[in-house]
Amino acid sequence: MMTDNLAQLSELGVSIWLDDVSRHRLNSGNLAGLVRDKHVVGVTSNPTIFAKALSDAADYDEQVRELAARGASLSAAVKEITTTDIRNACDLFRDVYERSGHVDGRVSIEVDPRLAHETDKTVAEALDLWKTVDRPNLLVKIPATEAGLPAITRTLAEGVSVNVTLIFSVERYRAVMDAFIAGVEQAQANGHNVAELHSVASFFVSRVDTEVDKRLEAIGTDAAKSLRGKAAVANAVLAYAAFEEAFSTERWRTLAAPGANAQRPLWASTGVKNPDYSPTLYVDELVVANTVNTMPEATLDAVAEKSQLRGDTVTGKAGEAQEVFDALERVGIDIPDVFVTLEDEGVEKFEKSWEELLSSVDGQLKAAKES
Repeated sequence: MMTDNLAQLSELGVSIWLDDVSRHRLNSGNLAGLVRDKHVVGVTSNPTIFAKALSDAADYDEQVRELAARGASLSAAVKEITTTDIRNACDLFRDVYERSGHVDGRVSIEVDPRLAHETDKTVAEALDLWKTVDRPNLLVKIPATEAGLPAITRTLAEGVSVNVTLIFSVERYRAVMDAFIAGVEQAQANGHNVAELHSVASFFVSRVDTEVDKRLEAIGTDAAKSLRGKAAVANAVLAYAAFEEAFSTERWRTLAAPGANAQRPLWASTGVKNPDYSPTLYVDELVVANTVNTMPEATLDAVAEKSQLRGDTVTGKAGEAQEVFDALERVGIDIPDVFVTLEDEGVEKFEKSWEELLSSVDGQLKAAKES
């Protein structure tokens, strides 16, 4: 008899979100099927996901023709196309949203990644996306850059639910949680119902191993090579310990009393990049209550077929995780530099994807006008 690994994962307190959205998934019934059959209770998007969706599907042709016919600008066209998908996904997940007490059934859309280092413009776009999509189960994604931190607080203060993305280090994660709590305090002061304010903190996983493993290979000693594939999970385990600490303070309890919701850790980038590792590594080793794991469909399928779930694999493991980082430093890994590199690369990759998205839509608009 087969075990329903995805159901078991859900029962262990991990919300399963799909790290992908497209008009084809929406129109074909694929996404609805994953909700029905694979315990998917949310969706995340990013510039790379949209760039891929727009480059290889005919599902957008009708809307592109209509946009071209009324002379929409490139930026207006991209906004309308992406927010249409997100709004429709929000509607698809509305039942999940209601059944979960507004915790899940969430759909994320990211601000223009070119604004990652501009606080005021990030806030303006976050508020604009919130109004444009106009669905209560939306999460607006804001990057956890230095400029993003005050934008997180200011956006939450306006009663807008936020997905904080591109978090790599525990140090930055602590700053994100501080920004979140300050935002909830300001939202309360502004008269918003904090019980309706939700947030997740997207802590990137696989990219940490990719960067650290590359550096361990370059060092080349046996001690260094023995640490391959350990940094990402250890980093996430330390992040969860920081989460438990931040949301057990008197400051937080004061907000929780009227119903404020803790900002859940979200394990992002959980598709395994190294084929030598188990395809379910970043799911099996990060099972703990009050978290989200957003997976590409290949990882979702791998979990369904191959996961060997062992219950909670995170709680109480912070000491072991710290030992991994101590060992990494001993063999010569510059941990702070790893995280700076990852953040810079993360912003750069999303900017490149955004430019690809703009180019793709521009080409489609021009073709529609000529046809």
